[in-house]
Amino acid sequence: MKTVILAAASFLFVANLSAQEHAIDTKHSTLTIHVGKTGAFSAFGHEHEIRGAIDRGSAETGAHPSVEVHVNARALKVIDKDESDTARAEVQSTMLGPEVLDSERFKDIVFKSTSAKSAGEGKWTLQGNLTLRGKTKPVTVLVTLKDNRYAGQATVKQTDFGIKPPGKAGVRAKDEVHIEFKIQLAR
Repeated sequence: MKTVILAAASFLFVANLSAQEHAIDTKHSTLTIHVGKTGAFSAFGHEHEIRGAIDRGSAETGAHPSVEVHVNARALKVIDKDESDTARAEVQSTMLGPEVLDSERFKDIVFKSTSAKSAGEGKWTLQGNLTLRGKTKPVTVLVTLKDNRYAGQATVKQTDFGIKPPGKAGVRAKDEVHIEFKIQLAR
């Protein structure tokens, strides 16, 4: 989930416009994290979908593009559609609690790009640093521009950020989480 956030940040990028800093339109920019399941009894477990808004950020466009994205960890929401309200609340509490995001101590998830490389028309590969739960690790984000929105994805390991994937006897969250984002720049 946390990884989610990072990914979100990374996406932004970089159109070949004159160098200009753009704020991220936080009302139209989202991050979605997909958490799979593993273990001997994984057939009885549930996959999770977590969604949040980009809290703030900016993107520099032009010859030397860059992006910085911030997500409020406490604002991430578990949206598992096939779960009861009680089950969603339990997953939400675990996600925000001290064993996963520890959102009371580590309120911000931040992605800052360090480089952007064109991967074809309207596509980029961003390298950057994701800070989650007080740890900063390098992350690669794949980004595309379509209909004036940047969309992207990244995969991160929870254990890279000091998080032991939560679970119960025979069913755990996968270590790798898949992050998708949709970002629109403010005009």
